[in-house]
Amino acid sequence: MKIKGISRVAQESKNTYGWYVRITFQGRMHSKFFSDKKNGGNESALQAATAWRNQKEKEIGKPRTDQMMFSKSRGGTGVIGVLLNEKRERYEATWVTPEGKRGKTSVSIKKHGKKNAFNRACLIRQEKEALRLGL
Repeated sequence: MKIKGISRVAQESKNTYGWYVRITFQGRMHSKFFSDKKNGGNESALQAATAWRNQKEKEIGKPRTDQMMFSKSRGGTGVIGVLLNEKRERYEATWVTPEGKRGKTSVSIKKHGKKNAFNRACLIRQEKEALRLGL
């Protein structure tokens, strides 16, 4: 079972068992450990960890979503959420909607030229992210 931002810790050698929460937002890390022992067992510790994560995200202004969010470009363009698809001759822009669903569109290199297609894809991505973040 995968839970965004929450990892299971089970270190027998140190007798440490619980859930570790990590939230990264705007370049800052927030973390907290929830011990099974202090929280009345595995399930109770997980519930406490999940509640803390949700509250902390609300407190720091991070939108709640179970979609994985990346802070580094994985598409080779240097821009998060913008990917060059050479095979289909287009730039693809992806984002998460305010409802937590994935959005995606593409901009043709043939139609707009490589530089303009890239710029359009970046602009679309920026607009969609601003909408999700309420900016």
